Amino acid sequence: MARLQDKVAIVTGAARGQGAAEATLFAEEGAAVVLTDVLSAEGEETAKACGGTFLHHDVSSEEAWERVVADTLAAHGRIDVLVNNAGIYHRAKLIDHTLDDFRRLLDINTIGVFLGMRAVAPSMMEREAGSIVNISSVAGLVGAPGSIGYGASKFAVTGMTKTAAFELARYGIRVNSIHPGIIDTDMIQQVASGDESRLERMTAATPFGRSADPIEIARLALYLASDESSFSSGSEFVADGGLTAI
Repeated sequence: MARLQDKVAIVTGAARGQGAAEATLFAEEGAAVVLTDVLSAEGEETAKACGGTFLHHDVSSEEAWERVVADTLAAHGRIDVLVNNAGIYHRAKLIDHTLDDFRRLLDINTIGVFLGMRAVAPSMMEREAGSIVNISSVAGLVGAPGSIGYGASKFAVTGMTKTAAFELARYGIRVNSIHPGIIDTDMIQQVASGDESRLERMTAATPFGRSADPIEIARLALYLASDESSFSSGSEFVADGGLTAI
């Protein structure tokens, strides 16, 4: 079943991990996928493997977003889906967090999402259709001790999603956020600071007793990107193995 047949999707942070899983699944479901990332070699490899197109892209740059949207429209004539997946993590407590690191988190995790939504909105508004999927985190729903900057950046994504959903609803554009818990990607090693015992404790604290495979998040993104979620907007979709239910 081609759930994204003839749709055009941009997936940021798609060189590896969760973004690569999303881009690959979207392509398998019939979408023309534009993968973007700052990791050019890995991005090119992933795009080749899934039959998509890769563009080097710093999501914190307004000019880079303008170029990505212009190139996508020139190649495909439309943009149906945006997955704002690109993001970084930095572990630091309040009193240890530097201003530079805090700003870098906001630049990529928050401003990158803002710029992405703003960049694709005009073409979606013109067609009166579209789906924007913002990847937040459980750290965008509950406190995240030891990562105050990351939590701030992800709470902002949650709030922006709701505002954008309200403003764009009249144009038939849906905007939702996904809130992953512990996902088996390179980032989780950063969260655990490379400490395997800490990672084991984090996993054990999840009611399911395991981390998620990136494809499990990709399937949720696919649902939100597809017409199956036609009446869902401004909502948080949590995929955390029950972690925030405690």
